[in-house]
Amino acid sequence: MKKQITPLDSEWTVWLAGGSVPAEAARLRDLIVPAQVPGCCHQDLLAAGHIPDPYVDRNELEVAWIGRADWRYDTTVPAIPVECERIDLVFEGLDTVATVTLDGAEIGSTRNMHRTYRFDVTRRVATGSHLSVLFTSAYTEAEAVKAELGERPNAYPEPFNYLRKMACSFGWDWGPTLVTAGIWRPVRLEGWSTARLAAVRPLVTVVDGIGRVQVHLDVERTVAGQSKELQATLQVGGEILEVQLPAGAQTAVVELEMPDVALWWPRGYGEQNLYECKVTLTDADAELDTWQRRIGFRSLKLDRSADQHGTAFGFELNGVATFARGVNWIPDDVLPARVGAERYRHRLTQAAEAGVNLVRVWGGGIYEDDAFYDLCDELGLMVWQDFLFACAAYPEEEPLAGEVEAEARDNVVRLMSHPSLVLWNGNNENLWGFRDWDWEEPLAGRTWGEGYYVDLLPRVVAELDPTRPYCAGSPWSGSWDHHPNDPAHGPSHFWEVWNRRDYTDYLNDVPRFAAEFGWQAPAAYTTLRAALPGQELSADSPGMRHHQRAEDGLGKLDRGLAHHFRPPENFDRWHYLTQVNQARAIATAVGHWRSHWPVCAGTVLWQLNDCWPVTSWSAIDGAGRPKPLYYELRRLYADRLLTLQVRDGVRCVAVDNQSGQEWTGVTSVRRMLADGGVLAEDVLPFAVPAYSVALLPLSDEVSSFKDTGRELLVADAGDLRDVVLGSEDREFCYPPADLLLAVEPAPGGLVVTITARTFVRDLLVQADRLAPEAQADRGLVTLLPGESCAVGITGLDPAGLDPALLRAAVFCINP
Repeated sequence: MKKQITPLDSEWTVWLAGGSVPAEAARLRDLIVPAQVPGCCHQDLLAAGHIPDPYVDRNELEVAWIGRADWRYDTTVPAIPVECERIDLVFEGLDTVATVTLDGAEIGSTRNMHRTYRFDVTRRVATGSHLSVLFTSAYTEAEAVKAELGERPNAYPEPFNYLRKMACSFGWDWGPTLVTAGIWRPVRLEGWSTARLAAVRPLVTVVDGIGRVQVHLDVERTVAGQSKELQATLQVGGEILEVQLPAGAQTAVVELEMPDVALWWPRGYGEQNLYECKVTLTDADAELDTWQRRIGFRSLKLDRSADQHGTAFGFELNGVATFARGVNWIPDDVLPARVGAERYRHRLTQAAEAGVNLVRVWGGGIYEDDAFYDLCDELGLMVWQDFLFACAAYPEEEPLAGEVEAEARDNVVRLMSHPSLVLWNGNNENLWGFRDWDWEEPLAGRTWGEGYYVDLLPRVVAELDPTRPYCAGSPWSGSWDHHPNDPAHGPSHFWEVWNRRDYTDYLNDVPRFAAEFGWQAPAAYTTLRAALPGQELSADSPGMRHHQRAEDGLGKLDRGLAHHFRPPENFDRWHYLTQVNQARAIATAVGHWRSHWPVCAGTVLWQLNDCWPVTSWSAIDGAGRPKPLYYELRRLYADRLLTLQVRDGVRCVAVDNQSGQEWTGVTSVRRMLADGGVLAEDVLPFAVPAYSVALLPLSDEVSSFKDTGRELLVADAGDLRDVVLGSEDREFCYPPADLLLAVEPAPGGLVVTITARTFVRDLLVQADRLAPEAQADRGLVTLLPGESCAVGITGLDPAGLDPALLRAAVFCINP
């Protein structure tokens, strides 16, 4: 008999069951609230109108008590699978410390948000049974484990390192503290007879065009099923292979070869060819169970060879070395059950359209839903997957050690079918933290997680998923022989820039792989208005400070501006300049590091997205609105990039070709005056092979500024441009901006053609100031006198657009 599935996703309720509750919330003790499953208690209380939106103003503080309370979810089982030898209750995700009861009898307990739990409820469950899940406060559990195992150092004041829960729900330097509880992933009854597929592990490789799929099967049998012979059938594309399982056998391996397979490639390198892979388990009488996923054939190598520059770190797919144009991904909502397939598709499509080809799933969040990885397969986004450890020392004793191993095994098996997955990474910053963050003395010899990163996790990966590389952490130099965050060895993180130094310091390093670097900017204007309703916006208002979580974040923003700009005279100017500064910081880093390919093999921006409205390092804000940095990424992560660089004291133009075809053309580099006058020009032909960079030195006449406050360099090649001023913006003699705006209707909005009568630097249309849903199709643009640009704007009705409102939405560096 085929396995039967009964979803248990409706008619749930949640109520306050205990814990620490302030007097003003005591009224909730007597309320039974409708609950959404999957979901969490914050979502349910918000939907019922019992709490304010925690993302608005300072409401987060008003709902902090929720994380210290206990919550109980209840439902009645609507129906059960029939005529089955076995019925399992399966929770794909319980957040986090839970006791599960059925008709008042305990059937199991959990203490890990990141794994699936399965309970045998055969002959215990019936139609109409009462199912209850009691969640103990995560604080209660974490503090108990801390008391039992001893205190461990932590970069933040919350106890997230004492239980297996999304760390950033306890707050981060970009996120709110909203400690959730609930049934956050699907729950169901599974009825089955004879046997089921307990685990399916496809090892997919390709050599000389021949694809090989080696599927390892774990089979669970009922008592009656022990004596039966079974058959497993593997189907990939049009190829089919069968294997027999004798009575009692609980494992099997099915291996199939396919000649001339179409390869899966990262975005920009080729097509994302995918094949349906299906495993069917049968006995002599019927089909029992099926497993089906999409797979892709590609070879994968992580180059970690030693060379004259140090130790490499770069991904090679199908024999082609890639430059990783990456972004770090955090949970897209601090209430993660609110993120569904449609939101994943929108956000990851935004990433792909910005030229991204690698997404790092950061270790303080979650193993994302299957839909996330499916989309990365489709879009050609390589996935670097952290195991979930971040910025803290983690005990290696029970009750954590067993949970860590079970979680790792669960998720390696769940995700290994995805061709987009290219790396398992042990942790975020913990090896670095042990060395540099004064951990050793307070640890006093206690465990801190090293055993996970250098022993347990690599063993699990080697056993279950040997086709993929494993790295002990990020940053990590490969061994304790080098500093963990040595840019010359392996992946490195760059946080002296932003925290203590100006972004021009990026030019002092050539990392082998920049796995984290970033610069902050506030969210879009409309996002701030929605988050801080009725408030006068100012950089240091209480609301803005609450939605800024970085240590001295406002001070760092202002000091960053002072290096380059005159003090802004009002909030609008501050808002614009901080967004410009973010884009310029990242452009400085990526342009410099890309020009050093192949020594530097990747840049992974911190960060793509936000989980709420906040001033942060993101390119896309918490409402999904792109910042100017997002559009700058389109330029920086395009296959072809033109930048002005300095090598050994000589100014040159870097012609960076990360496409698969030779790039031939001519670049013109002019030393100009702001009024458009050309003082000197180099015209340089080039022919740059695929996946190569050419450095073209400039003549002294072009590269040497005579009047730094009035001169600039402009490099052009086709529609690509880079501009360097002779001085900082605050010292440059900008002419007053003289702009002509012409508006024409277009499908879904309008097109604004902007003509510059003067040199105009970093022109920006903040379209959301015209209408909340309005969005421009480009970011910062620099125009020479007489040049024009067209800015498409969607999401607004052009009829009746106030010209004064449009002009007020146009910003530039010029006075």
